Amino acid sequence: MTPRDIDLLMLERRVDALLAPFTAAGSPGCAIGLVRDGALVLHRSAGLASLEHGVPIGRDTIFRIASVTKQFTCAAVLLLAQDGLLSVDDDIAAIIPELPDLGARITLDHLMRNTSGIRDMLELMRLGGLDLGNACTSADLLAMIGRQRGLNFTPGSRFLYSNSGFFLLGLAVERVAGMPIGEFLRSRILAPLGMTRTRLTPLTTDIVPGLATGYLPKDGGFIRAAHGFALGGEGGLVSCIEDLAIWARAMETGRIGGPALVDALHHRLPFTSGALNLYARGLEAGAHRGVPTIGHGGLWPGYKTAFLRAPAERLAAIVIANHGGADPGLIAAQVLDAAVEGTPGLVPPPALPALDPFTGRWITEDGATSFDVTIASGQPMAHGHGVPFALAPQADGSLTARRGVFCFTLRVAGDGLELEEDAGLRRRCHRAPADAVLPPGLPGRYACAELGADWTIDAAHRVTARGPHATAGPWRIEAVAPALLRVHVPGVLFESWYDVRLLRGGALEVSGARARGLVFERTD
Repeated sequence: MTPRDIDLLMLERRVDALLAPFTAAGSPGCAIGLVRDGALVLHRSAGLASLEHGVPIGRDTIFRIASVTKQFTCAAVLLLAQDGLLSVDDDIAAIIPELPDLGARITLDHLMRNTSGIRDMLELMRLGGLDLGNACTSADLLAMIGRQRGLNFTPGSRFLYSNSGFFLLGLAVERVAGMPIGEFLRSRILAPLGMTRTRLTPLTTDIVPGLATGYLPKDGGFIRAAHGFALGGEGGLVSCIEDLAIWARAMETGRIGGPALVDALHHRLPFTSGALNLYARGLEAGAHRGVPTIGHGGLWPGYKTAFLRAPAERLAAIVIANHGGADPGLIAAQVLDAAVEGTPGLVPPPALPALDPFTGRWITEDGATSFDVTIASGQPMAHGHGVPFALAPQADGSLTARRGVFCFTLRVAGDGLELEEDAGLRRRCHRAPADAVLPPGLPGRYACAELGADWTIDAAHRVTARGPHATAGPWRIEAVAPALLRVHVPGVLFESWYDVRLLRGGALEVSGARARGLVFERTD
């Protein structure tokens, strides 16, 4: 009998247990890889790459990795900086002159660190009635960014995830390098590393051999996920476990761009307030049980990815799913937990605090933002603008978002909560009233120049949105407080909501998760 590494055998069985939910007949699936000391020591999968054809996920299955693309886009920018063709401190408007004057100088580094303040293009399109399942070109996205006249905040002062920033970085690479970003990535990164099954696919209609179909759960079964937006530097790569394992190894060895490139990708900067940004360049910094980590997640209709490295432990956990109900971030943390088992100095996971003081609907002290905290299978979940994200307990009794792109920590404060966000910003929160009602006189027509869209609110308090590319609705309106509403917008990924604050004169101030302060003026 061939001898077995018992530690590896235990790890394989723990990973198989994580894959068990995907072994049900007729289920899309998940692939898991673990890199340790430069070796892909584990590569397991379960479920189907194609429900229609009964094709199982295998070693060669390719998936859309969505925002895991962002670190590759940053690497491309940094390689051009090494070539002397640009600087990370260059103004993006100097490279893409058709961008509007947004009242501040925005650098490539602001974009790479999600500190630019530029509103997220996917959020903007949705506000104008166009969701991810609709067709949308790169020119459409650039035109929407071009309509903007304001920012979420002053560049460098805060963090807010923005797909617009990485879309613009991809365009900057193309204009400086004189070739499509996919070709630049292939020639400078992917081909030299032997990442032969990784490529950038600008169109979701492109035929990609071996690509798993993305599915979403619905009514006890599954449907094919609709997705029609063009993809670029913000999320256009397809890849697989083996290729991402190669990339993880390159981050250990500095094989592309040398150690200086790796250091530059990992480098973090403080905000203007002095607080340190958790987001480096296309990568989120964090810790798991006291072990420093760095990585990124990816989300696209029907696809979810987690790429999580523990550099000091020479470990990387890679999880990719074509099951829209999966949680690769949690699975990657559990794989990493199994891999570091027995490491001296591990911090024990904190116990959950009493959850009753946290649950419910909350409003920030300025009356502009609402959020919900719920419990699902014993796990606390926050919902901000409809986006669900898991909360993890901390040693001080607080709850914090498990992923770094959600800067969200809650502490009990008297009969309310204190919310700590990015840049050290703290706000008191109080419970939303249970008896809020919609205000009189709300029906009418409202227009937003920065979206090129208008909203019509009918007598039943439903919104119809008409934008440059689509008409959508009716969307439900819900009262949260006397001057704060929610507009609920169905979507491919989930039902989002927009906080709508009533302004003097009858205008509406609309804010989403990644696009804030858009004003709709009353026009009737």
